[in-house]
Amino acid sequence: MAELRYRRILLKLGGEALAGPNGFGIDPSQAEVLARKVKQVYDLGVQVAIVIGAGNLWRGKQGLEHGMERTTADHMGMLATVMNALALQDALERIGIVTRVQTAIEMKAIAEPYIRGRAIRHLEKGRVVILGAGTGNPYFTTDTAGALRAMEIDAEVLIKATKVDGVYDGDPLTDPNARRYDRLSYIEAVNKRLGVMDSTAVTLCMDHDLPIIVLNLWQEGALVKAVTGESVGTLIGH
Repeated sequence: MAELRYRRILLKLGGEALAGPNGFGIDPSQAEVLARKVKQVYDLGVQVAIVIGAGNLWRGKQGLEHGMERTTADHMGMLATVMNALALQDALERIGIVTRVQTAIEMKAIAEPYIRGRAIRHLEKGRVVILGAGTGNPYFTTDTAGALRAMEIDAEVLIKATKVDGVYDGDPLTDPNARRYDRLSYIEAVNKRLGVMDSTAVTLCMDHDLPIIVLNLWQEGALVKAVTGESVGTLIGH
């Protein structure tokens, strides 16, 4: 078995990870692919907590452009993350991984309320914990929720899973000369405005010395490389 560098991780996923080819909605087959990615590191003995976004179901920016209140738009996004959490839970359970969904906004009929000690206990018992509804507060992104929850559960690393293999100084999809960073300091990540995570999330990680790894989730073996300490994606730290 591979030697683990990180034994407890917070995996931050965008809602698009569950979307079909058109980038919208929840595709059950995509959820199954995602669940198998998680299983690869779970089978190594890694304790996995997950925060997932809602971009596949709702983007608050669209509401704001039509005059919607920011708080309303954000609450809608929080509820959408719970839908994604339930879809991912179902996919994980169907491949034999015991999973718990906890939400920052109480909805006891479908999920547990987020309780730090209980989340840690689930992880210690070998359950994957999916943390929905962001922080439970408007004006905070799911990136910030990921950073906050990572520190609360004593995760050793925050892994930001994307569709590109790290952080670039430009858009690699449109700029063939865009350069990928192997390593960045927290300050560089904020000052260069690279868009990898919002500044609140990065600053929170900096203040508490939590490393961030940005990687392409769909690259074969990328997640395993991250937890075993191999070079993959971009490492953001001191």
